[in-house]
Parts: sequence; C-alpha cells; structure tokens
Amino acid sequence: MGKVFVAGVGFTKIAEHWDKSLEQLMAEAAVKALEDAGIPSVNSIYVGNMMGEALQEQAHLGALLAEDLGLTGVPAFRIEAAEASGAAALYQAALDILSGRSEAVLVIGGEKLSDGLSEEVSSAMMMSGRQEYEGFIGADFYAINALLYRIYEKRYGSDGIAMFPVISHTHAAGVAHAQYPFKLTLEKVLSSPFIAEPLRRMEVSGIGDGAAAVVLVDERLAEKIKSPKTMFFMASSTDYITPFERENPLHFRSLAMASDKVLRETKVERREVDFIELHDATSIMAALSLESSGFVEPGKAGKLAEKGEFSLEGNLPCNTFGGLKARGHPFGATALYQVAEAHLQLTERAGNNQVDSAKIGLIQSLGGVAATAFAILMKKV
Repeated sequence: MGKVFVAGVGFTKIAEHWDKSLEQLMAEAAVKALEDAGIPSVNSIYVGNMMGEALQEQAHLGALLAEDLGLTGVPAFRIEAAEASGAAALYQAALDILSGRSEAVLVIGGEKLSDGLSEEVSSAMMMSGRQEYEGFIGADFYAINALLYRIYEKRYGSDGIAMFPVISHTHAAGVAHAQYPFKLTLEKVLSSPFIAEPLRRMEVSGIGDGAAAVVLVDERLAEKIKSPKTMFFMASSTDYITPFERENPLHFRSLAMASDKVLRETKVERREVDFIELHDATSIMAALSLESSGFVEPGKAGKLAEKGEFSLEGNLPCNTFGGLKARGHPFGATALYQVAEAHLQLTERAGNNQVDSAKIGLIQSLGGVAATAFAILMKKV
C-alpha cells in the first residue's frame, strides 16, 4: 500500500469574523495551504463542515470552494460527521491518495458559528445525537457531558478534571491563531457558573469562526516538492450514538478501537507518542479521551493533569497550541487545525510551543459524544 504525506497547511485566526463569510475564511485557509505546499493545483477537494445548512443556509461547499480557488473541473465534495467533519474529510482524502486516483488532495474545514445565537448553535449541535431520544427531551451536548461528569465523579472523584482547561489556556497564551490566547487559573475555572452541573462555563469550548486546510500528497509527489513534510496515518470507528446505550458510558469504545488500529498499523507503541491533540470540547471529554485510548488508567487523568504530566514540559504534552478549549473549536475545521498544528510540531515550526524532539504525534477527533471517532498518527520524516 502507498503512503500519504502532509505537504502544506494553512489556517485563519479563530474569532468572531463579522467581516468575512464562511466561504472567504475557507478560501483563505486553502490558499495558504497550497502556498505552503508549493503546488498550484490538486486532483480533488474535500470540505469538512457541520453547520452550513443550519447557520448559513448554504450547502454544496465543495463546488463553491473549487470555484473560489480557480479549480473548477476538479472533483470537490463536502463531508459531514458532526464535530468530526474535518477528520472525515481527511479520511476520505487519504483514501483518495491511497487508491492511486490522486497524487495531491486539498482538504478544507470551516465553520462560522457566530452567524447564530448561542442557543441556535447549541440546538444545531444536538443534530449529532439521536433526535428521537436526546433531542426529544432537550438533552443537548453539554447536558450529556454533565451526566458523564457526574458518573465519573461518583466512580473516581473529580480531582484535577478542571485542570484540562488550565493546561490548554497555558499553551494557547501568545498563539496568534488562538481564539483565547491567554492563561486561565484553576480558581477562575472553578468559580465560573455551571452550565449543566457539575460542568462549568470555563470547562467548555467557545463559539467562534475559523477555517483550516491541509494538502495531502502521495509518495511520488512528496519526493519532488520541497516543502516540509510529515507522514500521515488514520483510522476511524463508531459506537452507539447515545453514551448511555453503551456498556460503559465512560469508555469511548469508538476512540479505543480507532487508536488501537492506527497504532497497530504503524507499529507504534503508546510510549513512543510524543504529544497528543485531544478533543477537549469539555474538560470531561479530555479526561475520558486519554483514558479510553489507553494512555491513562481509568480515573487517573485528572490526577496526572494536576502533576503537570500533560504540559509542554511533561511526559505527554497535550493540546500543544491550546486545543479546542483555548485555540478554538469551529467544528468542521477543528481536526484540520489539529493536523496543521501537529505538522508544525513535527517540522520544528511550532515556535514557543515546540515540543522537544517531537517525532510522533497523535490527533483525536470525535463526532458527538464519541459516536464517531478518528485517530490520526503523524510521523516526522
């Protein structure tokens, strides 16, 4: 089987972009990625987006972006998998390369969440769950996370869980593309109001706009172009869409299976992973993701966070540019930001956020409450 490489990345700052449309943000990120790769065109385009219809009344984003980029004639498609839509687009793009049909593929992820009120965004997020069950009773994403948090609290205690936002904000401080580039104290997190007890306001990601793009290439083209490159591997799995239908709601089986598969296929041991980009849409999801993917024993994530295990100087740095909580979480773009940041780490272009001697990074992206999971492993070339 052939190999897939990341050859270029580009992204916008995550903010409330009142002066730019979703289309403009995605085109900007795409142009930056093509320039970074040093190539003018690609064989296909995949776009990750969750809420175009709900917030912009806009579908058909693949053809739209192909036109904007002067690439009409190139096959272009929009891919959706809830908050993991960007990862789903990357998955399809990698298969396109591995099939031999394309030597270069452009993947774009974007979302413009500020076009809706917070209530509208929260309501639209409920589309990632089962409407006949969760939606019918008004249990949104945060309510379900709060229930998981409560179960975790009773089973293991909640010590250290609120440290995950602190870690992400510490890493985001000074990051130019981060939505919240400032430090956050534990006291500030614990004094913030509940949005669904015991989940607090400062334990969840905010609403913002952003776009990111990645150029994937095959082995033959990778040898020809001069841009810094990283090797790219990916796996995915699914589970029951509602966590409480699972045997253990605190175990993200989809993420466990995806992580096991990508590590097995690349012959990488967990101890060899130098950093992880977690899907920390909430603090409890960060903890459960680490535990479910086998990097931390159940019930131990918070305690290790308190000890500094996941800081840039720790044994397993996490969310090296701020993660979803501080860098930002524009759903369809999030996985693209994660891959772009991992690429910067592995090509030694991470600046003040550089992880020393980083050779292998793991990215986790979840759709809904881990109904869909993607695990992406990237290696230094």
